[in-house]
Amino acid sequence: MTTPAFVEMTAEGDGGLHTVLTHGPSGTRLPTDAPRDNGGEAASFSATDLVASGLLACMLTTMAIVARRENIPWGKARGRVEKHMTPAPRRIGMLVVELWLPDGLTAEQRTRMQHVAETCPVYRSLHPDVKIGVRYH
Repeated sequence: MTTPAFVEMTAEGDGGLHTVLTHGPSGTRLPTDAPRDNGGEAASFSATDLVASGLLACMLTTMAIVARRENIPWGKARGRVEKHMTPAPRRIGMLVVELWLPDGLTAEQRTRMQHVAETCPVYRSLHPDVKIGVRYH
């Protein structure tokens, strides 16, 4: 089976600050909302929250993919991300990521997984002005 060169997602606004995103291949729906400091209710992820969350998900998923491919034992991994916004012009200024890697990895495997995390597609897609700090546990 060939993977398509693109994935289509759609969005529907309610005329206000809420949007519902739909993932084309699965039909999964995800509501979004503007943050409180921009007049929203913060009832769900904001667009910039999704960028930060996308980085975290990409790092964890890419490490798991490479671990499977390279037969590196991979157990439970987890992470968190903090998003720091800049004042005007409003944008993401910094993302601080913490990752807890599975126990039992050798020093070489940990180094490999750290490299994989910091070269995942989302990490490489972010503008160089967005500062990214990563701490491993």
